[in-house]
Amino acid sequence: MNITYNDAAKALNIAIEKAKALNIPVSIAVVDSGGHLIAFARLDSVYGVIDFAIKKARTAVMFGVDSEVMGSIISGADLQGYGMLNSNDGLLTVAGGVVIKNQGGNIIGAIASSGGTPEQDKEIANAAIVVFS
Repeated sequence: MNITYNDAAKALNIAIEKAKALNIPVSIAVVDSGGHLIAFARLDSVYGVIDFAIKKARTAVMFGVDSEVMGSIISGADLQGYGMLNSNDGLLTVAGGVVIKNQGGNIIGAIASSGGTPEQDKEIANAAIVVFS
């Protein structure tokens, strides 16, 4: 099962409101369970974090764990870490990419924020997933 556009838009709007409340210029990406971009917003963020947001979301959904968890896994991979980071057109393994699960616990997509600190990006993304609880 995949996230629908309407649910992706709801999650995106919640994340946008959280970013505005924190007064942080971020980019926010929502992807489906295949890692394909479904919804996106750029809130006056610098250009470079557009790709960061998309890659954080793709990393989370491809491996079924939040992007920072994948970072912990890769950091313990020694020499193989380089190959892992550069797989799948590049991963981004810092906080801010969060898996989205439906009420049955199945992964249906992911959302990510980039442009704030790792903690702020994670807070913005986590605010959005409450609509799926």
